[in-house]
Amino acid sequence: MLDELRNQAGEDPSPSADNPKIPKAVIKRLSLYTRVLQKFSMSGIEKISSKELGDALGLNSAQVRKDLAYFGQFGVPGLGYYVEELRTRIKSILGTDRTVRLALVGVGNLGQALLSYTTQFQRDGFRVVVAFDADKRKVGGERMGVPVFHVSDMGRHLKEMAIDIVMLTVPAGVAQQVTDLAIQAGITAILNFVPERLLVPEHVKVHYVDLSIEIESLSYYLK
Repeated sequence: MLDELRNQAGEDPSPSADNPKIPKAVIKRLSLYTRVLQKFSMSGIEKISSKELGDALGLNSAQVRKDLAYFGQFGVPGLGYYVEELRTRIKSILGTDRTVRLALVGVGNLGQALLSYTTQFQRDGFRVVVAFDADKRKVGGERMGVPVFHVSDMGRHLKEMAIDIVMLTVPAGVAQQVTDLAIQAGITAILNFVPERLLVPEHVKVHYVDLSIEIESLSYYLK
Protein backbone atom coordinates (compact mmCIF):
# COMPACT_ATOMS: atom_id res chain seq x y z
CA MET A 1 0.00 0.00 0.00
CA LEU A 2 2.79 2.44 0.81
CA ASP A 3 4.29 1.87 -2.65
CA GLU A 4 0.92 2.83 -4.13
CA LEU A 5 0.82 5.97 -2.02
CA ARG A 6 4.31 6.95 -3.11
CA ASN A 7 3.28 6.65 -6.74
CA GLN A 8 0.41 9.07 -6.14
CA ALA A 9 2.49 11.73 -4.41
CA GLY A 10 4.05 13.33 -7.50
CA GLU A 11 4.26 17.09 -7.97
CA ASP A 12 1.64 19.03 -9.93
CA PRO A 13 2.18 22.79 -10.13
CA SER A 14 -1.48 23.52 -10.92
CA PRO A 15 -3.12 25.70 -8.26
CA SER A 16 -6.13 24.61 -6.28
CA ALA A 17 -9.35 26.13 -7.55
CA ASP A 18 -10.37 26.95 -3.97
CA ASN A 19 -7.13 28.78 -3.20
CA PRO A 20 -4.89 29.70 -6.15
CA LYS A 21 -1.90 29.85 -3.80
CA ILE A 22 -2.14 26.17 -2.92
CA PRO A 23 -1.11 23.67 -5.66
CA LYS A 24 -3.52 20.83 -6.33
CA ALA A 25 -0.72 18.36 -5.61
CA VAL A 26 -0.55 19.65 -2.04
CA ILE A 27 -4.25 18.95 -1.51
CA LYS A 28 -3.79 15.44 -2.90
CA ARG A 29 -0.80 14.81 -0.65
CA LEU A 30 -2.79 15.87 2.41
CA SER A 31 -5.07 12.92 1.77
CA LEU A 32 -2.07 10.64 1.40
CA TYR A 33 -0.62 11.97 4.66
CA THR A 34 -3.81 11.00 6.50
CA ARG A 35 -3.56 7.43 5.19
CA VAL A 36 0.05 7.11 6.29
CA LEU A 37 -0.72 8.69 9.66
CA GLN A 38 -3.54 6.19 10.15
CA LYS A 39 -1.09 3.36 9.53
CA PHE A 40 1.35 4.84 12.04
CA SER A 41 -1.47 5.19 14.58
CA MET A 42 -2.60 1.58 14.07
CA SER A 43 1.00 0.52 14.66
CA GLY A 44 0.99 2.27 18.03
CA ILE A 45 3.32 5.10 16.94
CA GLU A 46 2.43 8.31 18.78
CA LYS A 47 4.98 10.76 17.40
CA ILE A 48 6.84 11.09 14.08
CA SER A 49 9.22 13.47 12.37
CA SER A 50 8.71 15.18 9.01
CA LYS A 51 11.43 12.89 7.65
CA GLU A 52 9.55 9.75 8.71
CA LEU A 53 6.33 11.06 7.20
CA GLY A 54 8.13 12.04 4.00
CA ASP A 55 9.97 8.71 3.73
CA ALA A 56 6.63 6.88 3.79
CA LEU A 57 5.63 8.73 0.61
CA GLY A 58 8.99 9.09 -1.09
CA LEU A 59 9.19 12.82 -0.26
CA ASN A 60 11.86 14.79 1.52
CA SER A 61 11.19 16.37 4.90
CA ALA A 62 11.33 19.90 3.46
CA GLN A 63 8.42 19.08 1.13
CA VAL A 64 6.34 17.81 4.05
CA ARG A 65 6.99 20.95 6.08
CA LYS A 66 6.25 23.15 3.07
CA ASP A 67 2.95 21.36 2.39
CA LEU A 68 1.77 21.73 5.96
CA ALA A 69 2.93 25.35 6.19
CA TYR A 70 0.21 26.36 3.73
CA PHE A 71 -2.29 25.71 6.52
CA GLY A 72 -0.55 26.99 9.63
CA GLN A 73 1.79 25.76 12.33
CA PHE A 74 2.00 22.03 12.96
CA GLY A 75 4.02 20.02 15.43
CA VAL A 76 6.74 21.11 17.80
CA PRO A 77 10.09 22.25 16.35
CA GLY A 78 12.73 19.67 17.13
CA LEU A 79 10.19 17.18 18.45
CA GLY A 80 8.04 16.39 15.42
CA TYR A 81 4.33 15.73 15.15
CA TYR A 82 1.86 13.88 17.34
CA VAL A 83 0.32 11.39 14.93
CA GLU A 84 -3.34 11.55 15.94
CA GLU A 85 -3.30 15.32 16.42
CA LEU A 86 -1.81 15.87 12.97
CA ARG A 87 -4.22 13.40 11.37
CA THR A 88 -7.19 15.11 13.03
CA ARG A 89 -6.10 18.55 11.86
CA ILE A 90 -5.50 17.43 8.28
CA LYS A 91 -8.89 15.72 8.15
CA SER A 92 -10.43 18.97 9.35
CA ILE A 93 -8.67 20.86 6.54
CA LEU A 94 -9.94 18.33 3.99
CA GLY A 95 -13.44 18.40 5.43
CA THR A 96 -13.35 14.67 6.16
CA ASP A 97 -13.69 15.08 9.90
CA ARG A 98 -17.38 14.40 9.31
CA THR A 99 -19.21 11.79 7.24
CA VAL A 100 -19.21 12.81 3.57
CA ARG A 101 -22.38 11.64 1.85
CA LEU A 102 -22.03 10.12 -1.63
CA ALA A 103 -24.47 9.25 -4.39
CA LEU A 104 -23.74 6.89 -7.29
CA VAL A 105 -25.35 7.42 -10.69
CA GLY A 106 -25.08 4.35 -12.92
CA VAL A 107 -25.37 0.86 -11.44
CA GLY A 108 -23.56 -1.00 -14.22
CA ASN A 109 -20.45 -3.13 -13.79
CA LEU A 110 -18.23 -0.27 -12.58
CA GLY A 111 -20.98 1.18 -10.43
CA GLN A 112 -21.58 -2.16 -8.72
CA ALA A 113 -17.85 -2.52 -8.13
CA LEU A 114 -17.86 0.85 -6.37
CA LEU A 115 -20.86 -0.19 -4.28
CA SER A 116 -18.96 -3.30 -3.18
CA TYR A 117 -16.34 -0.93 -1.78
CA THR A 118 -18.76 0.75 0.63
CA THR A 119 -17.16 -0.75 3.75
CA GLN A 120 -13.79 0.80 2.93
CA PHE A 121 -15.50 4.10 2.06
CA GLN A 122 -17.07 4.15 5.51
CA ARG A 123 -13.74 3.49 7.19
CA ASP A 124 -12.38 6.59 5.47
CA GLY A 125 -15.36 8.72 6.47
CA PHE A 126 -17.43 8.43 3.27
CA ARG A 127 -20.90 6.93 3.07
CA VAL A 128 -22.62 5.89 -0.14
CA VAL A 129 -26.19 6.88 0.71
CA VAL A 130 -28.08 6.29 -2.53
CA ALA A 131 -27.72 5.06 -6.12
CA PHE A 132 -29.58 5.85 -9.34
CA ASP A 133 -30.05 4.12 -12.67
CA ALA A 134 -32.20 4.49 -15.79
CA ASP A 135 -32.80 0.74 -16.09
CA LYS A 136 -36.08 -0.03 -14.34
CA ARG A 137 -34.91 -3.59 -13.75
CA LYS A 138 -32.22 -2.23 -11.39
CA VAL A 139 -34.51 0.20 -9.60
CA GLY A 140 -36.16 -0.69 -6.31
CA GLY A 141 -34.65 -2.56 -3.42
CA GLU A 142 -30.99 -2.25 -2.52
CA ARG A 143 -27.55 -3.07 -3.88
CA MET A 144 -24.91 -3.69 -1.21
CA GLY A 145 -27.26 -2.08 1.30
CA VAL A 146 -27.68 1.05 -0.84
CA PRO A 147 -31.18 1.92 -2.12
CA VAL A 148 -31.48 2.30 -5.91
CA PHE A 149 -33.91 4.83 -7.41
CA HIS A 150 -34.73 5.79 -10.98
CA VAL A 151 -32.57 8.59 -12.32
CA SER A 152 -35.69 10.65 -13.06
CA ASP A 153 -36.11 11.04 -9.27
CA MET A 154 -32.48 11.99 -8.73
CA GLY A 155 -32.95 15.71 -8.11
CA ARG A 156 -35.43 15.21 -5.27
CA HIS A 157 -33.42 12.50 -3.52
CA LEU A 158 -30.12 14.39 -3.79
CA LYS A 159 -31.68 17.29 -1.92
CA GLU A 160 -33.57 15.22 0.64
CA MET A 161 -30.54 13.09 1.45
CA ALA A 162 -28.14 16.05 1.64
CA ILE A 163 -25.66 14.49 -0.79
CA ASP A 164 -22.20 16.07 -0.88
CA ILE A 165 -20.57 14.28 -3.84
CA VAL A 166 -22.01 12.54 -6.90
CA MET A 167 -20.06 9.72 -8.56
CA LEU A 168 -20.80 9.22 -12.27
CA THR A 169 -20.51 5.81 -13.94
CA VAL A 170 -23.09 6.35 -16.68
CA PRO A 171 -22.74 5.96 -20.48
CA ALA A 172 -20.83 8.85 -22.05
CA GLY A 173 -23.84 9.94 -24.08
CA VAL A 174 -25.87 10.89 -21.01
CA ALA A 175 -23.08 12.11 -18.71
CA GLN A 176 -23.68 15.81 -19.38
CA GLN A 177 -27.44 15.47 -18.96
CA VAL A 178 -27.03 13.69 -15.63
CA THR A 179 -24.46 16.28 -14.54
CA ASP A 180 -26.88 19.11 -15.32
CA LEU A 181 -29.57 17.43 -13.21
CA ALA A 182 -27.15 17.01 -10.30
CA ILE A 183 -26.07 20.66 -10.47
CA GLN A 184 -29.70 21.79 -10.54
CA ALA A 185 -30.15 19.83 -7.32
CA GLY A 186 -27.33 21.80 -5.70
CA ILE A 187 -24.41 19.39 -6.16
CA THR A 188 -21.04 21.16 -6.35
CA ALA A 189 -18.66 18.17 -6.33
CA ILE A 190 -18.59 15.39 -8.94
CA LEU A 191 -16.30 12.38 -9.29
CA ASN A 192 -16.50 11.43 -12.96
CA PHE A 193 -15.52 7.94 -14.13
CA VAL A 194 -16.93 8.61 -17.61
CA PRO A 195 -14.39 9.35 -20.39
CA GLU A 196 -16.19 12.59 -21.17
CA ARG A 197 -15.27 16.19 -20.30
CA LEU A 198 -18.16 17.87 -18.54
CA LEU A 199 -19.30 21.46 -18.89
CA VAL A 200 -19.98 22.85 -15.43
CA PRO A 201 -20.23 26.26 -13.77
CA GLU A 202 -17.08 27.63 -12.16
CA HIS A 203 -18.27 26.85 -8.63
CA VAL A 204 -18.69 23.13 -9.42
CA LYS A 205 -15.61 20.94 -8.96
CA VAL A 206 -15.14 17.85 -11.15
CA HIS A 207 -12.43 15.24 -10.67
CA TYR A 208 -11.88 12.81 -13.52
CA VAL A 209 -10.94 9.15 -13.14
CA ASP A 210 -10.16 7.70 -16.59
CA LEU A 211 -8.89 4.16 -16.17
CA SER A 212 -7.91 3.86 -19.85
CA ILE A 213 -5.63 6.88 -19.61
CA GLU A 214 -4.01 5.52 -16.47
CA ILE A 215 -3.34 2.18 -18.17
CA GLU A 216 -1.99 3.88 -21.29
CA SER A 217 0.39 6.01 -19.25
CA LEU A 218 1.66 2.90 -17.46
CA SER A 219 2.23 1.12 -20.75
CA TYR A 220 4.91 3.71 -21.56
CA TYR A 221 7.15 2.12 -18.94
CA LEU A 222 6.81 -1.33 -20.53
CA LYS A 223 8.81 -0.37 -23.60
